[in-house]
Amino acid sequence: MRELLTTLSAKLQSREISSVELTKEYIKAIEKENDTINAYVHTTFDYAMECAEKADKMLKEKNASPLCGIPMALKDNICSDGHLTTCCSKILKGFKPYYDSTVWSKLKNEGAVLLGKNNMDEFAMGSTSESSCYGAPKNPRNTAHVTGGSSGGGAAAVAANMAAYSWGSDTGGSIRQPASYCGVVGLKPTYGAVSRYGLIAYGSSLDQIGPITNSVRDAALVFDAIKGVDINDQTSVDYNYGNVTGALTGDIKGLKIGVAEEYFEGIDPQTKTSVEKAIEFYESNGAKLVPVKLPVLKDSLPVYYIIACAEASSNLGRYDGIRYGYRADNYEDIDDMIYKTRSDGFGKEVQHRIILGTYVLSSGYYDAYYKKACILRNDIIRKFNGVFDVCDVLIAPNAPTAAPTLGYSSKSTVEMYMSDICTVPVNIAGLPGISIPCGKDESGLPIGMQILGRKFDEKTVLNAAYFYEKNAERAFDEYEGGVNL
Repeated sequence: MRELLTTLSAKLQSREISSVELTKEYIKAIEKENDTINAYVHTTFDYAMECAEKADKMLKEKNASPLCGIPMALKDNICSDGHLTTCCSKILKGFKPYYDSTVWSKLKNEGAVLLGKNNMDEFAMGSTSESSCYGAPKNPRNTAHVTGGSSGGGAAAVAANMAAYSWGSDTGGSIRQPASYCGVVGLKPTYGAVSRYGLIAYGSSLDQIGPITNSVRDAALVFDAIKGVDINDQTSVDYNYGNVTGALTGDIKGLKIGVAEEYFEGIDPQTKTSVEKAIEFYESNGAKLVPVKLPVLKDSLPVYYIIACAEASSNLGRYDGIRYGYRADNYEDIDDMIYKTRSDGFGKEVQHRIILGTYVLSSGYYDAYYKKACILRNDIIRKFNGVFDVCDVLIAPNAPTAAPTLGYSSKSTVEMYMSDICTVPVNIAGLPGISIPCGKDESGLPIGMQILGRKFDEKTVLNAAYFYEKNAERAFDEYEGGVNL
């Protein structure tokens, strides 16, 4: 994979190219490609040029950060002051926040350039990005296939060279799975490592902001820029990471890699083979394989959907048409207005999850479902802690298959939920995980694997991924469209 951010930063710092020139190239790429890929739902080109002009002044002063002047994008659920942020939902039509998320505030101070907001599943609820009210983004590797979800637009933008990097959110795999489907890198940090202030919530105990990039080093660079405690987010943690990027050595000799057979049950043979070959590659280069048992994985999916939907039913209660966003035109009284606004404003999948969440929290069912799910969650956390007592990282598939064809989400709700089987345990346990490409299927679509680690051990996770990226044979050619630098 290309270490794009390092390359662009060197060109900008040496004044070989200006941020204004670079930004214009990305804008041209978006104008050319987005009608096909549908990666962006809101563009901020005028603002991007303002950011680029400021970045060039910072670069001229010779004290700019490595991210200064580099064009990037945000998922449509990450707030930026005065710019449309709609969660790809009709109910937030026209909504412009009056404040910046902490992530964008930090990046803006670093001199980043915001190109716009990326497409996603409505309110981040989905595994294909097909529930977006703006239509589905298309996979740049094959536009007949989905990008994955819910951060599908961000993965598509990076894969199609329409953004140097993008920021997504991962509630049950929403960074790692689309990164896997689109053949790029997606980092889901430890819960609490990155502030969620300004992220429009889906499941507050599960959501985590993270980057989608072209390479592992790029992911480390942007993680270094935004990690850390935030007074505006009480779940953020003051942890001393040091310089994560500087810790990328690629040395994995003696690394203990856990392999849980439960992660490979029901996985497509091509995906299984690609991940197993990657694990063998680690072993042949000095890593030690440690077989582990994780029978609790079978509980992860129901636990996730109970907890996530319960939290969603609470978080989405604020969208009633009274204060902002969409409001129904014809109604008899305030109750009728709220009913019609929510019925018309929310899509089918969001309505489904709100109803499910309300049900599991209701009197008579709370103990049977939500309380039991919380007990099982603690058991899952304990079991993962036990695994990391004997190994440094876990390696597993990201998804049961490569990217399905468009229309997948409309075929079977249960089947779509099952596609999250490999990714949701990490969110339940609050662990870090990264998706990197490790092969392709017989049709040429990317296959990704995920590397998982202990809480706040992003250094080990990223270094293990960095080794594979640097030393394993590339699985597929780079996308030829978009900005070519």
